[in-house]
Amino acid sequence: MTDLIPEELAPNGEFLFFTSEDGKTRVECRFESDTLWLTQASIADLYQVTPQAITQHIKAIFDEGELVQNLTCKHYLQVQMEGERPVERNKLHYNLSMIIAIGYRVRSSRGSQFRRWATQTLEEYLVKGFAMDDERLKNPPVDQSMVPDYFDEMLERIRDIRASERRVYLRVREIFAMAADYQPNNKDTNLFFQSIQNKLHHATTGMTAAEIISTRVDADKPNAGLTTFKGDEVRKGDVTIAKNYLSQEEVSELNRIVTMWLDFAEDQALRRKQVFLKDWNEKLDSFLAFNDRNVLQGAGSISKSQADLKAKNTYEQYEAKRRGLKEIQGQQDSISALRALLKKSKEE
Repeated sequence: MTDLIPEELAPNGEFLFFTSEDGKTRVECRFESDTLWLTQASIADLYQVTPQAITQHIKAIFDEGELVQNLTCKHYLQVQMEGERPVERNKLHYNLSMIIAIGYRVRSSRGSQFRRWATQTLEEYLVKGFAMDDERLKNPPVDQSMVPDYFDEMLERIRDIRASERRVYLRVREIFAMAADYQPNNKDTNLFFQSIQNKLHHATTGMTAAEIISTRVDADKPNAGLTTFKGDEVRKGDVTIAKNYLSQEEVSELNRIVTMWLDFAEDQALRRKQVFLKDWNEKLDSFLAFNDRNVLQGAGSISKSQADLKAKNTYEQYEAKRRGLKEIQGQQDSISALRALLKKSKEE
């Protein structure tokens, strides 16, 4: 099925099924070096069907364009004992994408077991927004050089989600709701939330959110100076978010500070019967000072409205340049296409 020449032995790895006492299915992939490849015979044994059935499913998956052949199969050397001597054979292996695709098609009790697990996992993901293998995360591999552990990556992603402006705003509002003088629609409450944002940004970068935007937005820089943004290109709504200008190191640092402070604030709120908003300002300053962070004094040198105005004006300049570059690129593409047609017509 492929002409690839092997240069390595087949990687070890397992695709396992477990059934708990309550009848629920759990599937676990045990990788080696972050990869898993199985032969057709191994997949047949996994799903408890004949190799011929697996062949039919693989053919249908390729014919229907569900997977691309040269990305899902590869030749590996496999060493087997035949009699008393080891024999090396060049066997075709299929990756995890193919193993899963076959699981949705195969007709067997094991195939049904796989689909029940997949449906439960997908339903949890769609309803909750996440799906976790609790047992795997609770019991990490001893030798992580052989079997990677993604727990730290998961924590970093959770910190990033938790530190998003909307998530922080909602959580802080819940915490402040316990304050004796909290009013949901009070202008002072919104200003206080902005103050918290500024203090946290300043603790990370030495600048308030407005100062970050005003200092780093630049029409002459790639993506107008932004390091992250939604979609495939910078939009107007992206340029007024301070976090979009931070480096990866700064984002990680900010996420850690926000997560620590939210834990601290939640604990303080749950243990106090009466707290006032001014207390939270003092507690945040004390928290940052205790963690050897710079504590912002005052509101900063630039207001949010000034920073937003500069960012939007700069975006208009950036967008004009981007449109010009797209027009030039479009003209060049048209010329290249025309030349190709002329060359083809001459050859004919």
